[in-house]
Amino acid sequence: MRNFLIYTSALLLLLGFAAGCRKTKKAIAKPQAAVQLAPANNSQTTGKTDSNITQQSNTPPINKTEPNLIGNTNQQQQLPSLTTLNKDYAELLSANVNSRGMVNYKALKRKRIDLYNLLDELKQFDPNEYKAMPAEQQIAFWINAYNIKMLSIITENYPIESNRILRMLWPPDSVRHIDQKIGGIEKQKFIVMNEEFTLAELEQKIFYQRCNEPRAFFALTHASLSSPLLRTEPYTGSRLNELLDDQIKKYLSADSNFQIDKSNKIVYLPAMLQDSWYGKYFTEKYGTDKKFKDQTPETAATLNFVIKYLSPDDASFLELQNYDVSYINYNWLINDQ
Repeated sequence: MRNFLIYTSALLLLLGFAAGCRKTKKAIAKPQAAVQLAPANNSQTTGKTDSNITQQSNTPPINKTEPNLIGNTNQQQQLPSLTTLNKDYAELLSANVNSRGMVNYKALKRKRIDLYNLLDELKQFDPNEYKAMPAEQQIAFWINAYNIKMLSIITENYPIESNRILRMLWPPDSVRHIDQKIGGIEKQKFIVMNEEFTLAELEQKIFYQRCNEPRAFFALTHASLSSPLLRTEPYTGSRLNELLDDQIKKYLSADSNFQIDKSNKIVYLPAMLQDSWYGKYFTEKYGTDKKFKDQTPETAATLNFVIKYLSPDDASFLELQNYDVSYINYNWLINDQ
């Protein structure tokens, strides 16, 4: 009996030990399975799974900003149109130029980003669109470009700074102080259709040589009281002749620009029509050897041009009477409101 109890106890102990071993194996198996699943996101795992995971890890991540970048690139490639350019320029003029052609440079300086944007539009303008324009629209385009650059130059140097010595020569508000400071206003460079120009080059190469349109000189602002008035609207090809003729009539109607002293037999022409200024550009188109024979060819050409915009009585005086030609002193005071 004693031996039976001993054998029974031993058997129970063995069965319990075996059962404990099986539980231990099951408990150990679970962590091993977890370790095998974990490397699914680990590039250091070996075997076939390693190969697949390594390939995935070398794939560049998706950049969520790429669609925006692509969109921006397309936007940059879309060149500004004439419609956009004229619209933006019209808004700037209407906001900063009054009916007398005076400019609010103080307000314009606060919003000079608008000028920067216009210059950038000129820089990126599509040459193919320009080539497709009629001649009148091309001239209007260059007049607007000239005036935009002039406004930018003056605004960048506003208010005018002058030193004591130069104030002995020119008033403090003279544009000539800016000209002296920057080494010549007409020498300042800007880019149009990815080509470099200066204002002087536009005057000679575009308005004279390429377009041969001296009337355009009455549309160019020099930011001064004696310069042609800056309009509150851009020039357009469809209205170019109308606007240029209106500019010239208004300019010559002012006593500060043109006078006829019939009693003393003196005709006073605008300073900008001197031979050394724009006068030389009128000879080819308006020169004549049939009238004004006592004048130089350049002066004869400008007189032949001017009579088209005078009253019949004044035009007759210029054609038939003997008189001297003099030029009115140019007023370089800034055309500030």
